[in-house]
Amino acid sequence: MNRTREPVKWYAAVLLICAGSLSELPCGAQQLSPRFYWPSPRGTKVAVTGYSHASGDVLMDPSIPIYGADSRINTVFFAHMQNFSLLGRTANFLVELPYSWGITKGTVINTMAERKLSGFNDMGITLAVNLLGAPSMDLAGFRQLRNSPRVLLGTSIKVQLPTGQYMTDRLINVGGNRWAFKPELGALIPLFQKFLIEFELGAWFFTKDKDYIPGTRKQQPILSGEIHLVKRFRPGLWASLEGNYFWGGRQQIGENRLGDLQRNSKIGGTVAVPFGRRHSFKVGYSIGVVTAYGTDFNQFLATYTLLLNKL
Repeated sequence: MNRTREPVKWYAAVLLICAGSLSELPCGAQQLSPRFYWPSPRGTKVAVTGYSHASGDVLMDPSIPIYGADSRINTVFFAHMQNFSLLGRTANFLVELPYSWGITKGTVINTMAERKLSGFNDMGITLAVNLLGAPSMDLAGFRQLRNSPRVLLGTSIKVQLPTGQYMTDRLINVGGNRWAFKPELGALIPLFQKFLIEFELGAWFFTKDKDYIPGTRKQQPILSGEIHLVKRFRPGLWASLEGNYFWGGRQQIGENRLGDLQRNSKIGGTVAVPFGRRHSFKVGYSIGVVTAYGTDFNQFLATYTLLLNKL
């Protein structure tokens, strides 16, 4: 009986570990991504689809002259992740493509206005590599790591390509019409057999948006930090509490430098549940607790993950 059940558990564990890195949707620095630097066995391939509903001051830019903004934005996304060995270390390559629709309402020059949104967001590509604690491993090595967790250190680079829908005659768009880059360093520290704590430090860098209606838009980097407390119940079943803080992002529109320095924070929680040999489901919810300029929104996120190969 144990021989038939254990493979199911380990497939589920691998699946949920991979799904943990697919939490970031197109609201940039404010996202919470638990278990991003926990490794998976060499050769793992997963497909993910998900849905997000965000309400509040969503997709708003402080440079846009809209006041009392209220948005309801829905997003579905599709992603593929491939694990491989890079110079003997565990590495992951991730591609994400989101599609959003919804409505934004607000006041523009003392007049009520609204904008309906529908279109593809900017495509995201991420490369993550373990630096300490997780050399490239097979399933047996992965089991050993899971039974005896150790300190892990990893790094990643995420690139958002300007592929999303962008209308040059509109203030509010789904796509950003600029490249964005986020290098990051992450650490995972076991507290007890079933508890882990994670830290992530990174920064978003942006190129210019030369087609922005009021004038060319430039934006300074946004520094971000995250912390996650993860409780593992059994292979593949886990829950986390998390929070973040990010700072920066002051903009210049044409020759006008804005006083829109962001100092914002969010908190949230995530639960992941496996079912069957190759399937998993994850739900999360986050709220804004501190917002000094920038997007202030609550977000519900649900994802389904499918393991594509046998290990």
